[in-house]
Amino acid sequence: MRPPTVSQDASAVVCLPLLEELRHGSLAWDQLLKRSPAASPFAGWAWHWAWANSAPPEDVRTSQAVLLRGAGGAVEALLPVAIRNVTLRRRRVTALTWAIGDLGCPDHLDVLAAPEADLGAVVTALKALPWDVVVLSNLAPDATNATRLAAALTRRGCAIRREALRSCPYLELPSSWEEYLASLSAARRQNLRRKERHLRRNHAVVVTDYGPEQLDEGWRRLVALHQLRWSGAGTFSDPRMEQLHHCFVRETARRGQLWLSTLELDGEPAAAWYGFAHRDTVYFYQSGRDPRWAAESVGHVLMAMMIRRAIERGYRRFDFLRGAEPYKMQWTASRRVTVELVAFRPNWRGQWLRGLDLAGRLRTKLLAHHPDERARPDPASV
Repeated sequence: MRPPTVSQDASAVVCLPLLEELRHGSLAWDQLLKRSPAASPFAGWAWHWAWANSAPPEDVRTSQAVLLRGAGGAVEALLPVAIRNVTLRRRRVTALTWAIGDLGCPDHLDVLAAPEADLGAVVTALKALPWDVVVLSNLAPDATNATRLAAALTRRGCAIRREALRSCPYLELPSSWEEYLASLSAARRQNLRRKERHLRRNHAVVVTDYGPEQLDEGWRRLVALHQLRWSGAGTFSDPRMEQLHHCFVRETARRGQLWLSTLELDGEPAAAWYGFAHRDTVYFYQSGRDPRWAAESVGHVLMAMMIRRAIERGYRRFDFLRGAEPYKMQWTASRRVTVELVAFRPNWRGQWLRGLDLAGRLRTKLLAHHPDERARPDPASV
């Protein structure tokens, strides 16, 4: 079902099938991404195009792009969304969510919008869609456009709930590698230097970077080393995930944003590193290593090389993305926390769901203060 065009003054909102909009190309997406400073590449055309080429066909077919066009016809805001059934407080509800969902763990999302975009007009179109709640997850903590959209929803009577979601470690990069090393403890600093010296002393060390021409070779090596690291049960063992990322890296390589490298010892790939750059940030996504070289700390050495490269190329932030695993926290103590925004429709069902949500959140807080209450049955489950 495609809602009618909604016009307000000189602005017009239209809803298109998302795949149709993606086939128009990346220009509008790229322009809005540039004007949405909190949004990561996961909010952009390349990731959505890769998702559309790997997600279940039914999910793609039912996803829509809500576009706000200004007086001159230029796209001023773009929301790729879908209507899906989700569980809220043990109830199945109809939700308006990001089209891409959580496939591939996209972090630091935001609504793509120009600063002058009238997001109130977008809300009028959104309310024409059949949902009980709006759920926008994985938002950047400084997602200003999502905050503007929430304010517009509030003005239209929706209750809003924001909640911290996932921890994303990051490193603010200094002006030099030596300055970074000086910020570490003496033991940590010596350990980093010693591991790389040891490798170079005992092996022929080569770092190979893969651009568009060698992309398939680099991708095969990354996937193979990642699967070796996880005994065949890694991220890319899911064919959808492998297809999603293979499509995404082709586009990021074409744009010159891909960081795909292998560390070779004596002519053999020992470790691989996959990430991408955007604005002043390098994002680390995935890695792999041959367990035979575990004692040589090849993954650790390659991570240090990538951080050093980011510093030397003038980037200001190194983002490890979601998950505060110990291997990430060795490099930094700083974290950003993504946000989930939930809006409840201003009707009787929305108010009922809001009440259930408030009661559930209150019970969670009480249990946190009184652990002995956990043994009692939940009345809602009886």
